Amino acid sequence: MSSLLMHPRLADCRRLFLRDYEVQVRIGVHDFEKQAAQRMFVNVDLYVPLAQTTPTRDTLDEVVDYDFIRGAIAERVARGHIDLQETLADDLLRRMLAHPQVRAARVSTEKPDVYPDCDAVGVEVFGLRPEEH
Repeated sequence: MSSLLMHPRLADCRRLFLRDYEVQVRIGVHDFEKQAAQRMFVNVDLYVPLAQTTPTRDTLDEVVDYDFIRGAIAERVARGHIDLQETLADDLLRRMLAHPQVRAARVSTEKPDVYPDCDAVGVEVFGLRPEEH
């Protein structure tokens, strides 16, 4: 995964990130997981071209607003039960890459309360928007 982050198309980008965003999610394939929401951490990195997101007036409309990331997560989680973390991560990645200023994104999800003998179980995906010609 780290070699993807060295991709030459990211050299002129700034990285925005949301770290350990804690949400309650109805997720899981086991019966006990279908009974109630559980704690999950979501991490998102967005790579946005400096040429399009370097503020000159110090105004929010010149950059990608962090509220976009949080709102996309909240909207997806609100749609109802999700069986797999892979499904959630893939859905969030598609939403991040749909933003016109985002060139690449990384999304990870972690369920910290599944097993007593580890910090978390999770999944991570990375996507790079195809070059436009």
